[in-house]
Amino acid sequence: MKVILVDDEQKFINMLAKRLAFRGIQADTVFSGEDAIQKIQHSDYDVAVLDIKMPGISGLELKKKLSSLAPELKFIFVTGHGAKNTLENDLIKKDIFLSKPLNIDTLIKIINEITKK
Repeated sequence: MKVILVDDEQKFINMLAKRLAFRGIQADTVFSGEDAIQKIQHSDYDVAVLDIKMPGISGLELKKKLSSLAPELKFIFVTGHGAKNTLENDLIKKDIFLSKPLNIDTLIKIINEITKK
């Protein structure tokens, strides 16, 4: 299984990648939506974990772009405290949202569920 982690908080995302690696999940990190688009064009991923609020391309906009490049890609969104409460769009409500700080066991369980592993 291969995961791409996209977040502008470099310490957070690097630590998350290490924690996933300890549990046998390969995770690549990028720090912007633009870098994620480049990475997706050259590598296959099962899951994208996207921060919602990033400079440049937001996580929600990035999902649209990545979906067109990799239609089978599954998505999990990471939000800051209380950010989920501001998301009212019905399409957004169908997605998976996790709040920071992330519980690594919950994240892995969701990754396994959405990839049926």
